[in-house]
Amino acid sequence: MPERNHCGWGKCFFAWAMIYAMKPYEHWIVKRKRRLFKMVSGKVLEIGPGSGTNLIYFSKGIQWTGIEPNIFFHRHITEKANKLGRKIILKKGRAEKLSLTDSSVDAVIGTLVLCSVSELQLVLLEIIRVLKPGGRFYFIEHVAAPTGSWLSLLQGGVRPAWQYLFDGCQSNAKTLEEIKAAGFSKVIYEEFQAPLPVVSPHISGFAEK
Repeated sequence: MPERNHCGWGKCFFAWAMIYAMKPYEHWIVKRKRRLFKMVSGKVLEIGPGSGTNLIYFSKGIQWTGIEPNIFFHRHITEKANKLGRKIILKKGRAEKLSLTDSSVDAVIGTLVLCSVSELQLVLLEIIRVLKPGGRFYFIEHVAAPTGSWLSLLQGGVRPAWQYLFDGCQSNAKTLEEIKAAGFSKVIYEEFQAPLPVVSPHISGFAEK
């Protein structure tokens, strides 16, 4: 993930947007997240958990570790965990180099995060490395619109400004293609349209080691 060691203007704006401006989106996607995360159990790693918005979907029996490089989010994650009565492990780090041993987690979670990592294939290889055999990477991500569509042209045109405003987020990230090429044994997903400007094309599903 991009470095977020200090909260500069762009990083603070990104954090504010994820915590407050994304509330309507989070309300809209509740049912989809419930379906996707209902089978998550055991040792769970979440990369880029942001404000901790996904914590409500996991059973209290899981062992949750979060890797969040933007320290502005850490207080919000901790407060949310305390309200839910959860014990969590929260670390500052990068998804390109996870501080976990091989085959050590049952599931990895990532929602709206792969669009902003600096080396996506390296992140996916790290996810595969830390997953136990049969473990799953659960994802919800926005993706590039079909090539040649008006939305594809728009995504490409606004990408420089979009990346600056949203802490490295690529408006036309080809995330699905990268997940398919990463080396998972299978990838199960569905495509849908989310109520967001520019980045409405979405995918959700899981990839299994």
